[in-house]
Amino acid sequence: MSFTVAIVGRPNVGKSTLFNRLVGKKLALVDDTPGVTRDRRPGEARLVDLRFTIIDTAGLEQSGPETLQGRMWAQTEAAIDEADLTLFVVDAKNGLTPADETLAEMLRRRGRPVVLVANKSEARGSDAGFYDSFTLGLGEPCPISAEHGQGMLDLRDAIVEAIGEDRAYPQASEEAETDIDLQPLPEGEEDEAEPVYDETKPLRVAIIGRPNAGKSTLINRFLGEDRLLTGPEAGITRDSISVEWDWRGRTIKMFDTAGMRRKAKVQEKLEKLSVADSLRSIRFAESVVIVFDSTIPFEKQDLQLVDLVLREGRAAVLAFNKWDLVDEPQAVLADLREKTERLLPQARGIRAVPISGQTGYGLDKLMQSIIDTDKVWNRRISTARLNRWLESQQIQHPPPAVSGRRLKLKYMTQVKARPPGFMISCTRPDSVPESYMRYLTNGLRNDFDMPGVPIRLHLRASENPFENRKKQR
Repeated sequence: MSFTVAIVGRPNVGKSTLFNRLVGKKLALVDDTPGVTRDRRPGEARLVDLRFTIIDTAGLEQSGPETLQGRMWAQTEAAIDEADLTLFVVDAKNGLTPADETLAEMLRRRGRPVVLVANKSEARGSDAGFYDSFTLGLGEPCPISAEHGQGMLDLRDAIVEAIGEDRAYPQASEEAETDIDLQPLPEGEEDEAEPVYDETKPLRVAIIGRPNAGKSTLINRFLGEDRLLTGPEAGITRDSISVEWDWRGRTIKMFDTAGMRRKAKVQEKLEKLSVADSLRSIRFAESVVIVFDSTIPFEKQDLQLVDLVLREGRAAVLAFNKWDLVDEPQAVLADLREKTERLLPQARGIRAVPISGQTGYGLDKLMQSIIDTDKVWNRRISTARLNRWLESQQIQHPPPAVSGRRLKLKYMTQVKARPPGFMISCTRPDSVPESYMRYLTNGLRNDFDMPGVPIRLHLRASENPFENRKKQR
C-alpha cells in the first residue's frame, strides 16, 4: 500500500460506515448506538484509482486516561500518529459539537495533512452543518454520504491534493509487489503422495474464549506493544481485529475476537453482531486457540467453544491463561490434564498449554503447539499405507455382523486435508455401527500421530460390476 489514512471523529458520525465503503466489505460493526468501535481496525481501501491502508478508530469521548473511554482515545491517537493522512469526519446532519472543535484543535496542533469530511450530507437540512464545518479551520469540507456512496469522487480528489500525487501514485514499488513467479513445478512433484509441510507459509490464528479470559492481553504480549484495548472490564473487544507479526521468520496473522457468552445470555443486538463476527473469524482461520481462565476453567461455555471449533474443522489448541494467579501449579496442571481427557473425548490428544498473557510465561510453547497442530491438520497419508492399516485393523477387530451378514471394508484413501478426511469403500455403509467408526477414528489418531485435530471418516458403497448385467436381463 502506498500510504496510510486514519478515520477520526466523535462517536456516531459514520466512521465505520465510511471504512466499510472504502474497503468494499462489511468488516467493521455498524450500529445506531454511539461508541460501537473501540479498537483501531486496519483495512485495504480502494477509492477509484487509489490504493491505500485505512484505519478505523474509536470516537472522541473526553474522559480520564484510566477510564475505558480514555484508553479508547489513546488507541485513536496512536492511529493518528501512525497515519500519513487523517480523514476528520463530522456530522453535517446534526451539526458541530464541542467535541468536534476539540478534535480539530488537536489535529491543527499536530500539523499533519487532514481532509475534513462532512458525512450525511444527503440528509434534509444538512446544509447548515456543512457550512458550519468551515469554522473548524481545516479547509473546505468534502460533502459525502458514506451510507449511499455519494461524493466518493470528490473525496478521492481531496485525498490526492492533501497527500500529493507522488505519494498517491507510486509506480515502481507497486510493480515490484505484483510480480508473480509462474515457473512450473519440477517434474513428478505434483504427484507426491505425502507433501512436505511448508514452514514458511503464513498462518491464520483466531483467539477465542469467554469474556475477560485475557485474549487481547495475550495478543499484546505477542506483539510487544499495547496494540489492542485491554482492561478489567468484561466484553471490551467488539470487532474481530487482525494483527500481523513474525514468529521465527514466519508470518502469523492473529484475530482477536469478542468474548462469547452462552447463547441464552446474549440479548443485545450489538453483542449478537460481535458474536457473529467472532464466528466468521473462526471459519476464516486455520488454527484456533481457545483461551481458558485458569482460575475458573472448564465452564460449560468453554466446552461448547471447543466443540464448535472441532465441528468447524479447525485445528484447536487450549491455552490456560492467568497461570501467574495459580497457587499450586503442579497440582492444578495435573487436574487440568485429567479434566481435558475426561471432558473432551472428541478431541483426544488436544494440546493444552499453561500461559500468562500478563507476564509472557509459556508463549513460545503455545506458538510451537499451534505450529505442531497445524502440521497435523495439513497431513496427508498415502493410500498404500492406509490400506495396509485398514487390513490390520480388521484383523485385530473384525467388523460386526449385521442381520447375519458380515460387513466388508474393502478400500481406503484420504480425500482431503485441513482437516484430514478419509473415505472407506464398503458393503452396506448405512449398517456400520457408530462404535466401529469410533474404533477406526481412534486408530487413525493413534497410529498416524494425529492428536487433537478433527478427523472426518466417510463410508461409501462399493460399486457392483454385475449391476448393469442384471438390469439388461
